[in-house]
Amino acid sequence: MVWTNLIEHLGGAPLHLANTEAATHAEGAHEAVHELPSLIKLITTFMDESPLKHFLLEWEGMIYAFVIAALLILVAHLAARNPRMIPGRLQNVVEMVVEGLSNFIVGVLGPEGRGFVPFLGTLFVYILAMNLSGVLPLGKSPTSSPNTTVALALCVFAYVHFIGLTRNGPVGYLKHLAGNPKSLVEWLFVPLMLPIHVIGEIARPVSLSLRLFGNVTGEDVLLFAFCSLGVTTLAAIGSPVGIPFQVPFILLAFMTSFIQALVFTLLSTIYILLWLPHEHAEEAHH
Repeated sequence: MVWTNLIEHLGGAPLHLANTEAATHAEGAHEAVHELPSLIKLITTFMDESPLKHFLLEWEGMIYAFVIAALLILVAHLAARNPRMIPGRLQNVVEMVVEGLSNFIVGVLGPEGRGFVPFLGTLFVYILAMNLSGVLPLGKSPTSSPNTTVALALCVFAYVHFIGLTRNGPVGYLKHLAGNPKSLVEWLFVPLMLPIHVIGEIARPVSLSLRLFGNVTGEDVLLFAFCSLGVTTLAAIGSPVGIPFQVPFILLAFMTSFIQALVFTLLSTIYILLWLPHEHAEEAHH
């Protein structure tokens, strides 16, 4: 209802802005996007053409990403600055989240997986917060932009290959890319298997980024469509307020936001597992 009333009282301008504003700024560099108006888009609606307006529209997703990161850092700082044996509510919640993520990652990677909890745990919390940002009024999901999801996937790609190189050594790293050949026949197939494995490694960040981007964008489009439907039915039934058709889909968006963050983190964890030395992978499996 908040969204439908907001769109109604603004006279439809944000709806038009959500569809065409991005297409008209930066000399046509932006494409039309069907999404609910964010706070930045509403602010720029009342601004004259200026470099600041172009900057806000151009870097809208990045601004939200930095704000979310700053808020998460603040929450972590407040929870950890004065730890107590009997934790307060904030410390208790943060500890529950950290413990849950630690158990999840260790369950996949084995006892050595605790060393990967800071990276993978931060990845999950950050992606979840960015996903949920688009569900809140005047918010925006930075993960609805491929720039954000590709950047996240490239961070995972660089981290995984750093782990692979340091844990296996240069020779073991190259052997892994070649398929870990052992017999003569396997060595003969190295010229074929090496390009296939390299292409597969390159495809992983592409798959990670497109999966997250597509699902979050789909959520935004769905919420926009049902908010618009709630506004357009006003004339038909003479209702003084918008009809919140989007409410069931907001609840669905909360669930899918969690699932997408979990899937991204799980796949990243599995990629790390695949690059760990085989004896470690077998130990984690058992």
